[in-house]
Amino acid sequence: MVNTDVKGEVVGMFGEFKKFIARGNVLDLAVGVIIGGAFGKIVTSLTESVIMPVVGFITGGVDFTRYFVRLGPVPADYKGDPSSYAELKAAGVPMIGYGDFITQAVNFVIVAFIIFLLVKAINKAFEKPAEEAPAAPAGPTEVELLAEIRDALKGKG
Repeated sequence: MVNTDVKGEVVGMFGEFKKFIARGNVLDLAVGVIIGGAFGKIVTSLTESVIMPVVGFITGGVDFTRYFVRLGPVPADYKGDPSSYAELKAAGVPMIGYGDFITQAVNFVIVAFIIFLLVKAINKAFEKPAEEAPAAPAGPTEVELLAEIRDALKGKG
């Protein structure tokens, strides 16, 4: 038999959880994380498959993934390419992959720039048009003022 106080606490806790999840900020964050993950994969592919090969071509065929510093020995039973960062990493050789870091840094700059462009475009699309300043009330023209002064002077004399 379940204690009714415990059951009430559990029901209350689920109610609070439901209110927490239903808040707009939590749902917005969840959607943002999911879309951001998918967007990150697209940009990573763009960087690795399109941009870095062009950078490599411009720099004379440089492959940034081949830039690393080995910190430990290669295992004796290793049969792969001794200049392949990915193969050495898979074999458990300790390394500093600064070429991979360069690739990731370029990837970050591209992601940040694309997000900047997206936010700028979205802000522009939803921007309210600038309200024109209300026109100054039209006052009497010089001729009208002179006519009033003339009439006022005629009325006194």
